[in-house]
Amino acid sequence: MLFEVAILEKPTKKEVDEGKATERLVLGPVAVVANDPQSAAIAVVLDAKDVTIDRARMEVLVRPFGA
Repeated sequence: MLFEVAILEKPTKKEVDEGKATERLVLGPVAVVANDPQSAAIAVVLDAKDVTIDRARMEVLVRPFGA
C-alpha cells in the first residue's frame, strides 16, 4: 500500500506557557510503500537522518495515499 507520512515537532511546555505553541512541520509529507501504517512510520523515521529534534516531541502522522 502507498502511504503519506509527515513528522511534526510539538512545542515545549515553556513555548506553550509563553503562548508560542505552534507545531512545526519537520518532514513531509513523504510517499512510502509499506504493508501497514506502522511500518510506513518506522521506515520514514529511520530514513530521516536530517531530522534533529527531540524524539519525545516528535509526532508522526500517517495516512493512506489518496484518502
